[in-house]
Amino acid sequence: MLYRKLGSSNIDVSIIGFGAWAIGGWMWGGADEKQAIAAIQASLDRGVNLLDTAPIYGFGHSEELVGRAIQGRRDQAVIATKCGLIWDREEGEFHFHADDRGIQSRASEKKVYKCLRPASVRDEVEKSLKRLQTDRIDLYQTHWQEKTTPIADTMAELLKLKQEGKIRAIGVSNANVEHIKQYGQIDSDQEKFNLLDRNLAANGQLDFCRQNNIAVFPYSPLANGLLTGKISPDRKFNPGDLRAANLRFRKENIAKINAKLAELNPIAERRQASLAQIVIAWTFSQPGVTCVLCGARDEIQAQENAAAAEIQLTAEEIETIGRTMA
Repeated sequence: MLYRKLGSSNIDVSIIGFGAWAIGGWMWGGADEKQAIAAIQASLDRGVNLLDTAPIYGFGHSEELVGRAIQGRRDQAVIATKCGLIWDREEGEFHFHADDRGIQSRASEKKVYKCLRPASVRDEVEKSLKRLQTDRIDLYQTHWQEKTTPIADTMAELLKLKQEGKIRAIGVSNANVEHIKQYGQIDSDQEKFNLLDRNLAANGQLDFCRQNNIAVFPYSPLANGLLTGKISPDRKFNPGDLRAANLRFRKENIAKINAKLAELNPIAERRQASLAQIVIAWTFSQPGVTCVLCGARDEIQAQENAAAAEIQLTAEEIETIGRTMA
């Protein structure tokens, strides 16, 4: 496994990270707890040390599973979690209605707010520490940016938490360059980035982070599984699965993407790798990318993701993959 620096911190992170959204079950049609824990532990066994979760992933469930999985192995893990999405009170900027299955279009049992007020951030840290069964969070990220709290106030509280030893590094997610500039010196930026979603590179944000020593963690590198080549046009998704209502997962589009992916088979065969592994390797080969966050529901998927770290694509292969999937 290859490791890279987490921004200006003294933390080293694996180029493959474990994305723990799906194991929370929320928006993914449920998840098996035993398989989820096995997936995390298999990742640690293969050298994957960054475990990225968030309170909103299953309304605390994902964090709890990560906490259970790392018992006895805490020092092997770099735990990354987030703050800024709350559902226990109406404070900040309303974001969406939700229930235990996913986001809802109308009023439901939960109202989720974006809130980065200092007192709320501190409250979230304490709750996350308890769920994760740990005394520190290695990387603490603002999950979504909001308009009711000055960024300077949020950052001041994050710096206090860092001084107290509750968190070790500070990052943002779903932000833009202007947000990042207002935060000041941060260690990471987590954004959607994959072969189908390349705006992070096109708008200059990836280069900005590279030039300012900010680690970049692409999430959804496989576009919710669409870039694995394993989803057939006739696939039926479980109730609550975010892909069921996503236009990108219509039959005709799945067929179109699968046809493009098939053109990459010669590279995959030459590398003795799966298409998913080739896509992951392309992602961590992009200048400025530090660690690719890959979701896994079971041990086999986790092992496959970790093995992608061993693939060293040539410049020609990287160019071919990018052009083919454009």
